[in-house]
Amino acid sequence: MYYKEEPYTPKQIHQRLIVTYSPKFARYQKAIRDAQVDRAQKLIDSGAAKRGRRNPNDPRRFIGKIAVTEDGEKATVKNYLDTDKIEHEALYDGLYAVSTDLLDDPPIEDILKVGEGRWEIEECFRIMKTDFEARPVYLKLETRIKAHFLSCFLSLIIYRYLERAIGFNHTCDKILTTLREMNFVNIKEQGFVPTYKRTKLTDALHDACGFKTDYEFITKSQMRTIQKESKNRKKIP
Repeated sequence: MYYKEEPYTPKQIHQRLIVTYSPKFARYQKAIRDAQVDRAQKLIDSGAAKRGRRNPNDPRRFIGKIAVTEDGEKATVKNYLDTDKIEHEALYDGLYAVSTDLLDDPPIEDILKVGEGRWEIEECFRIMKTDFEARPVYLKLETRIKAHFLSCFLSLIIYRYLERAIGFNHTCDKILTTLREMNFVNIKEQGFVPTYKRTKLTDALHDACGFKTDYEFITKSQMRTIQKESKNRKKIP
């Protein structure tokens, strides 16, 4: 992480303005925006760009409108992907500003340490709500409340271990979509045929888990061996 500190005095209040830049935070913001741009393009293609309200994180903020008039006819509004808006947001990737009126204490290192983990906490909540589709559950018994919390927490922990094992090179949505699509056709009395396409991500997942399922044909005996290996796997590197 890199930072720069400057005096900051709005409305006669003396403050410190600390601006930080984190390459890891920049990669995170770019991945989120790329996914939102893809969703915005799908909304344009499906004709659903006009529906719903916009908020600061809504993919619709990347959708622009232009009115085209031909030969004096009534103007027709067309939606398009606003690349200028996308490029403008990209300028601020990785940047984070903190303003404080504590001029001497605490040391800047302590302030940076607190701010450094905030976006990672935000990312965890985003994964739980958006990718895992976790929703509030109204429970009364304490044991059930704890069980719900534990299920959500374990899901996040398992995903984080897997993300680290494959090298932080893919978005959460892409990883989950790939895992869901890794299905097989059961050929009666013979074996299994994979129905998914082999990619760099499936290779990384296989390497992390210590077994492969992307063969043209998997016999029942081979599948039992794969299942046994998956259960005996002690640790993800």
